[in-house]
Amino acid sequence: MVTWKPDPSFYPSPRMAMKAAPETLAYVVAFDPARAVPDELAVVDVDPKSPSYGQIVNTLAMPNVGDELHHFGWNACSSCLCPNAPHPHAERRYLVVPGLKSSRIHIIDTKPDGRNPSIVKVIEPGEVAERTGYSRPHTVHCGPEGIYVAALGNAEGKAPGGVFLMDHETFEVRGQWEMDRGPQQLSYDVWWHLGHDTLVTSEWGTPDTFENGLVPEILLGAKYGRRLHFWDLHKRKHLQTIDFGDKYQLLFELRPAHDPTKAYGFVNCVLSLEDLSSSIWVWHRDGEKWGVTKVIDIPAEPADADQLPPMLKGFNAVPPLVTDIDLSMDDRFLYVSCWGTGDLHQYDVSDPFKPKLTGKVRIGGIVSRASHPGAKNGALNGGPQMVEISRDGRRVYFTNSLYGAIDEQFYPDGVSGWMVKLDAQPDGGIAFDEKFYVEWPKSHRPHQVRLQGGDCSSDSYCYP
Repeated sequence: MVTWKPDPSFYPSPRMAMKAAPETLAYVVAFDPARAVPDELAVVDVDPKSPSYGQIVNTLAMPNVGDELHHFGWNACSSCLCPNAPHPHAERRYLVVPGLKSSRIHIIDTKPDGRNPSIVKVIEPGEVAERTGYSRPHTVHCGPEGIYVAALGNAEGKAPGGVFLMDHETFEVRGQWEMDRGPQQLSYDVWWHLGHDTLVTSEWGTPDTFENGLVPEILLGAKYGRRLHFWDLHKRKHLQTIDFGDKYQLLFELRPAHDPTKAYGFVNCVLSLEDLSSSIWVWHRDGEKWGVTKVIDIPAEPADADQLPPMLKGFNAVPPLVTDIDLSMDDRFLYVSCWGTGDLHQYDVSDPFKPKLTGKVRIGGIVSRASHPGAKNGALNGGPQMVEISRDGRRVYFTNSLYGAIDEQFYPDGVSGWMVKLDAQPDGGIAFDEKFYVEWPKSHRPHQVRLQGGDCSSDSYCYP
């Protein structure tokens, strides 16, 4: 008899995942803001021993133009080992890559040669809409029951957005996840506490409110997302809404603790309408309910109006615009991307309610335009955006483009793409790897990074 074994990149616990071998490849989605040529999946060599270290070694073009590749994920991960819905013989092999603008979903095979991925299936937007009632797939997470996809709009691009499921092996679109959505209308990210039967969703806005850029009237009117929603994971029913108040706008990335015994997580609020600051909040158990506590405030920086884009001239300040966060596998360090000021912060969150700033680098930024030791010019634009951490927590990668139409609002001369890497010390502290600076081809801008074998925002675990 053939002995079936789980995928070697699956680990029962985050502690074991931290002992995995270092990644040698990174996969990065990149889009053409002009929509003149197809978007691409880039393969980047991240093996320091390789002669092509820090270089794009291959690209895979999508079959159409104008997808706006954004967030993507693996078909299967360590959650396949969970006892409530086990399928340990699934394989982490395929990348599920949606187009946020087109609603088209690409299934990309990374085997047998990780440097030469291939497209094996394309799911057209009509099929997604017919089977789920949704459009604009945004976040992809492999989970116990299959592939969970958060979508930002209904079939017509209006509210409600929500979550749908795909089969992790056949990639059949199964259908809408929610049985009872309660008051939830807006969508953005989705993740969960597997050990507490809880799913969490955050909010951005409907496609008509961001696809041509942020709408100032909607932003200043506090009509973008400002709520967290908590759900019964298995009954698929809405349980609770927490409204952060009309002062706060754009609740984005959800980063629950990796240890499944811990019932807390972090979420970033991009903007305070009161003072242009960004903030980090912890959600946590509060008796029989869930509560939230603000634990980090990052203020705006004063700036001369002449240095600011039209959207900010009247404020005389650069907002930090925290647009992504990521949590190390041991739940110790939180990384915070300040896309506006150009900072990447590292906080020790061993006590999630008392974060301590332990590291900081600056690159790009609306005003600062800070450079990198490996860059050929001295004024970089864009800023730290999508951030990803290696499983052992020693390497941090990030790129600099947020979203095509929004890039131009804050960086009117366009965003010239780059990807960099930080080396992280075990007890805190970060520094640029001077040998790793990927200057992106001018035709495309890089967005999310996925690491070969998994990373700190790809997997969830059922054992501590």
